[in-house]
Amino acid sequence: MEEITLKSGIRMPVIGLGTWKLTGSRCTDAVNKAVRMGYSHIDTADAYGNHEDIGKAISSMDRRKLFITSKLWRDSLRHDDAIASCDRFLKELKTSHIDMLLIHWPNKDVPIEETLSAMRVLQEAGKIRGIGVSNFTVRHLKEALETGIQISVNQVEFHPYLNQESLLAFCKENGIAVTAYSPLARGRILGDDIVKGLAEKHGKTPAQVSLRWLVQKGIICIPKASSEEHMMENLRVFGWELDRNDMKALDSLDRGERLINPGFSEF
Repeated sequence: MEEITLKSGIRMPVIGLGTWKLTGSRCTDAVNKAVRMGYSHIDTADAYGNHEDIGKAISSMDRRKLFITSKLWRDSLRHDDAIASCDRFLKELKTSHIDMLLIHWPNKDVPIEETLSAMRVLQEAGKIRGIGVSNFTVRHLKEALETGIQISVNQVEFHPYLNQESLLAFCKENGIAVTAYSPLARGRILGDDIVKGLAEKHGKTPAQVSLRWLVQKGIICIPKASSEEHMMENLRVFGWELDRNDMKALDSLDRGERLINPGFSEF
């Protein structure tokens, strides 16, 4: 598994298992299968309601070989709420620490400095290793950076139909790694003629082409998968490359198609 070294020095696997909408034994089984076939990065969130299901899977594993990401929901961003939430996460996940804790969504009603200060307390206590955010725009990131607290990751929707180049450029300039959720546009990208053509050219699947496009941009990917076939397919994005023209063709697919945009979003 390839890794990206974050500005903080933490090494983060490039491909992770997304667990949104995976709960119960289906989630536990998926995590078990994923780790057996080479995954080490598991992405979850308080809002997913599957911490305990993941905890059942990882409790018997070598924790040093895993990278766990979780997220604080937007109603838990006050200082004391953030700390209490993280303590609960640790119990639910049956782990001593979380590798990357993110603010799931920005919340204009809570000063970003208040939440980040709580996360730094958690970091200094060894309960989390890295601090990050999710669904932050450039405006939100600028506010966060003004606190002086190091932001390691910004997890956002990113796929060929939503090619957020300006956001990616800002993150790179400021040493913030980008993680792509919904990297396959919830399957919509798989039927695209250009993507299918490139898949045929390289002897790969459309999913692998889309993920490879992201990886070559330096983006971490967390595709959701529960079947062994799809998990293995998503891992096979290394050891080959898209050429410059391939990348340009995929870049041209951008249509600003945002699939995740709840009413409380601040895009």
